[in-house]
Amino acid sequence: MSVAVILNLLQTALTLGLICSLTVLALFLSYSMLNVCDLSTDGCFTLGATTAAMVVLSGHPYLAIVAAMGAGAMSGFVTAFLQTKMGVDSLLSGIIVNTGLYSVNIAIMKGASIVNLNGTDTVFSGMRSILKESSLLRYSDLLVGLIFVALIIVFLATFLSTKLGRAIRATGNNPEMVKASSINPVFTTIVGLVVANSFTGLSGCLLSQMQKSANIDIGTGMLTIALASLLIGSTFMGKGSIAKRAVGMVVGSVIFRLVYMVALRFHMPAFMLKLVSSVIVVIAISTPYLKQRYPMLMRRLSHKKEITRRMEKEGEKNA
Repeated sequence: MSVAVILNLLQTALTLGLICSLTVLALFLSYSMLNVCDLSTDGCFTLGATTAAMVVLSGHPYLAIVAAMGAGAMSGFVTAFLQTKMGVDSLLSGIIVNTGLYSVNIAIMKGASIVNLNGTDTVFSGMRSILKESSLLRYSDLLVGLIFVALIIVFLATFLSTKLGRAIRATGNNPEMVKASSINPVFTTIVGLVVANSFTGLSGCLLSQMQKSANIDIGTGMLTIALASLLIGSTFMGKGSIAKRAVGMVVGSVIFRLVYMVALRFHMPAFMLKLVSSVIVVIAISTPYLKQRYPMLMRRLSHKKEITRRMEKEGEKNA
C-alpha cells in the first residue's frame, strides 16, 4: 500500500471521525451532563440526514443545516416531553421515539428508502469551490468537519457556562437539589435534550451531504459508535474543563474511526464491524474498572503464591 493511499485513508477516517463526533458531543451533553441515556440517537441521526437530503435536493444545502438541526431538536423535544410530562421512563421514551422515527424518515423521503444527491450542491462542494485555487483543496472535506466541530465545541463550552447551562449540569448531578433551589428540572431536561439532539441532526446532515446520499439505515448503530467514542474520549482526557472534555470526545471519535479503518484494511467482513463496535464499548467501559481492580488482583495473586510457597516448605520439612 502506497503512502498516498494511507494518507487518503487517514484523511477519510479523520473527516468521518469529526462528523460523527457531533453525535458524541450530543451524548456528552445528554448522558454525561444531564445523566439521561437517550436511545433515540439512531433515529435522530437518520432524521437529520433525510431532512437535509430533501432540502439539498431543492437546491438549498446551507438551509439544510438549519432544517436538520431543527428536526433533531424536535426529536429531542418529543423524547424529553414523554419522560417529563407523560411519565414514560427515559430509556423507554428513547426507544419509542427511535421506533416512530423510522416511519417519519420514510415519509420525509416520500416513501423511498434512499435519496441520491449526486449532481447537487452541498456544503462540501461549496468549500471546494472556495478553495479551488488553494493548496488546501485536497483537505476541503476535512476543513468543513473541523469548522463545524470547532463551532459546536465553542458553543457547548459557552452554553454550559451560562446560568441555564449550569442548571442543566446540576440537574444531571442532583435533581432533588435543583428542585430545592427553585430550578425546574423539567425545563432543564427538555432544553438539554433539544440542544443535544440538534447536534445529532447536524451530524446526520453533514454525513449525508458528504456521502451524497441518505438512506433509512444511515443511523443504524450510531448510538453504539457514539457511546464507544465517548468512553474512549473520557479515558484519554479524563476530567477537566468543558472545552477539554469536549475535545476529548472528538479525539475518541477519531480514534474509533481509525480502529474501523484498520479493521477494514485487514479485510474484515462488513457484517463484523458491529461486533468490533461492541468489543470497543466493552473495553472502554471495563478499562477504568480493571485499572482500579488491578492492584487488588495482584495482591491476591501474591498472597496465593506466598501460601503455596509456605505449603511447599512445610511439605519438604515433613518429608
